[in-house]
Amino acid sequence: MKVNLVPKPINFKLGEYINKGFELLKKDFGNIFIAFLICFIMSIIPFCGLLAMGNLYKYLQKLSQNQTASPGDIFDFKDFMPYFMLQLIIFGGVLALYIPFFAVLGLSGALSEGNEPNPMVVTFMFPYFFLMIAAIYYFVLKGFYIVPLISLKGVKEIKEAWNISKIMSQGNLLSIFLFSLIVSILAQVGILACGIGIFLTLPFLYTANYFAFEDAIQQIEYDEITEIGSKNEF
Repeated sequence: MKVNLVPKPINFKLGEYINKGFELLKKDFGNIFIAFLICFIMSIIPFCGLLAMGNLYKYLQKLSQNQTASPGDIFDFKDFMPYFMLQLIIFGGVLALYIPFFAVLGLSGALSEGNEPNPMVVTFMFPYFFLMIAAIYYFVLKGFYIVPLISLKGVKEIKEAWNISKIMSQGNLLSIFLFSLIVSILAQVGILACGIGIFLTLPFLYTANYFAFEDAIQQIEYDEITEIGSKNEF
């Protein structure tokens, strides 16, 4: 059955994703915890962090659909190249953001007299860092769906995934930001248990995100065969 994607702004259901994330975590905490640990270990390997995350979402998809799944599925390098290219783009983007700052630091050092800092740096620093943080948040929120598009729908071209994600997140940047903030806070509750408990709560970050991704992808799926069948009924 051929299924196409028709990008459109998503109806973002913040509370539903959080509730479903908790339910899945309670349902199969042991296996999810093991899969999370494997994901954590795999993330230590250079350029494998996003790949491990994407594979974890594949694993959670199988669990939620009652399919046969093994935590060992996290060690799958099939999608390595798309994630490798994505991480290179992220690295290049961050580097580009810092180039003006280092250029001003160098110019300031050349113009400074003795040990006195040049006021130009202070004047430039605050608005620049504000704009840099705003730019980072914008691209992160706009690219919220890139990882699931690669891992759950097999979109291999980063530009295509970015363009689809931009449309999906349209009008939802505040909701996505609030969701990410709330989920991050809940996932770090384990810090209260001498810090060790964070490993018990961090998996929730992934289960909640999975349902946000799964629902969003379902909203943009277009089943051409089903559509033809529904038209024939009329």
